[in-house]
Amino acid sequence: MGAYGEALAVRRLAAAGMIILARNWRCRDGEIDIVALDGDALVICEVKTRSAGPYEDPMAAVDQAKADRLRRLAAHWLDQHGGPPQGGVRIDVVGVRLPSRGAPQVEHVRGVT
Repeated sequence: MGAYGEALAVRRLAAAGMIILARNWRCRDGEIDIVALDGDALVICEVKTRSAGPYEDPMAAVDQAKADRLRRLAAHWLDQHGGPPQGGVRIDVVGVRLPSRGAPQVEHVRGVT
């Protein structure tokens, strides 16, 4: 389910004009789901996928601890890839809901932290 949600997120980001640099990038502190360029800004993107049912909203899954971890991971990416781009760094979240019937619902929120 997670890989399917990430594939939907990649399509949404690419359709918005972003260039996907990496998927599932890992370092010693964890993983970044998607790294992309939006113009001259680097985007660190967390993807949360939920199936139909009484589960929390996918967007609610990114709490302060998760946001702090994403900032640390972004710093590792920048260390390994030559520092921040001219447009800076932004952290986005893509929430994917998979209803029991019908098309998936994909929500992209920019600059969550």
